[in-house]
Amino acid sequence: MAVPGKVWEKVKVAIEEAQQALKIRIQQVVVGLPRWQVRQETASAIAVREADSDFITEGEIRLLKSEALKSYPLKDEKKEVIYGAVAQSFSADDNFSEPESEIVGMSAERLEGHFKVFIGSKTYSTNIDKLFSGMRIGIAKKFFVPGITAKAVLKPDEMENGVALIDLGAGVSSVTIFKNNLMRYYAAIPFGGDCITRDIASICGFTFNMSENIKKAYGACMPDKLSTLGDKVLHIVNDDGVTTKRLSIKVLSEIIHARMEEIINALLYKIQESGFSSEDDLKKGLVITGGGAELLNCINLFKEISGYSVKLGLPNKYVSCDGCPEASTANAATAVGMILAVRTDRSVNSINDVYRPLVKPDTTQTQFPKEERRPESAPAKPSESYHEEPEPVSQVVPDVSDTPVATPADEPGVGSERYTTGTGSHETVTETGHETGSEPDVIPPGTTPDGNGSDGDSDPTPDIPPKSPNPIKKFFWKLYESVCDDVDEGL
Repeated sequence: MAVPGKVWEKVKVAIEEAQQALKIRIQQVVVGLPRWQVRQETASAIAVREADSDFITEGEIRLLKSEALKSYPLKDEKKEVIYGAVAQSFSADDNFSEPESEIVGMSAERLEGHFKVFIGSKTYSTNIDKLFSGMRIGIAKKFFVPGITAKAVLKPDEMENGVALIDLGAGVSSVTIFKNNLMRYYAAIPFGGDCITRDIASICGFTFNMSENIKKAYGACMPDKLSTLGDKVLHIVNDDGVTTKRLSIKVLSEIIHARMEEIINALLYKIQESGFSSEDDLKKGLVITGGGAELLNCINLFKEISGYSVKLGLPNKYVSCDGCPEASTANAATAVGMILAVRTDRSVNSINDVYRPLVKPDTTQTQFPKEERRPESAPAKPSESYHEEPEPVSQVVPDVSDTPVATPADEPGVGSERYTTGTGSHETVTETGHETGSEPDVIPPGTTPDGNGSDGDSDPTPDIPPKSPNPIKKFFWKLYESVCDDVDEGL
């Protein structure tokens, strides 16, 4: 992604549509690294083990791979970054060129690993970070996609016996060769489906979007195999219904054929360059995937030019795609591969909570309670509906629901507010005085039953709303009193 600003709006719209359709909020994404401008190098690492060490484990293999990546010298760390690495072979004492599956479980004093390292542009990787950072979306993982696509498309016997996976993308086409269940070679060319679309737009004078739609609807790769379809003519009409241009399906197919032939020959050259082009190395031939592979007669054109056995690479039936038929097409192979790559990784959590659009609250009908006027001599107290949260304690205490809570009569000055223990909620008695059957009021010190002070002053003491009790504090108060009583009895 060389120009992140151009894809900002498209990615943003796609994420918003996904959130609305699935009723979720996307917090993290899994992304694929660019396939173009990637070079492959070889890295090695050696680990010396103790003589009485246990058998070689998968953890040691991962550490050896990490050490090889750390020690590999990049030409320019400001411009390059390692996209990924694939183990090629291992050596343990007298055992040489062993695959990873065979080296695990061996006993050796010296372990050596050889890895194929894929190095790409750091700018492309940084642009991806900036894109999603601006949307406040985290990147859970980055993948070098050729190996990920293979997990969704290829079968185990194909990866073992030798196969070349060709991915025809929009801007880049790539070839990845697998042999003995290992990625042996990777290469890419800067040509893809967009090149075909631009050819149609340039020759026919159409817009890019119209050319793309015509290519998907009527495009074919072999003009000689059109049969009766070659006689059809497309009429391009304007908004007034007047035909402005005409395009023969055969001419359209000839435009596509010319560019596809160029792409196929370039990819076959990369296969020859790899050293894995013989029939023994590619017993399973070619597997073609990506959006360009869905063009009519694309597979037949590959077979005619290359001479290999060729098949269309569709995502294997690992995921359910009911209601989303596009997930079973070759164009979705990489997306399905990334899903499969993280399906068992519990550290990846793309959904935080249910997505709800923000709605401005309606305050037109809100009724605010009138403030109760208090005498100037009485300080303001918290209202009866105020509930003080219990302070956290550092030790485990019994459940409040199993502990008797002090009644208003047990504490002087406590009002008539009832707490429903065990749920955290409380119920407030709004009437003044006590409920039926409750204990009489406790007379505060310094007052007489008629509400007057002990000095005979005729001014009544104003009613002050009491502070709400706290069940946790009551529990500790009762516990403290019981301990004190036990201590007094012991003395």
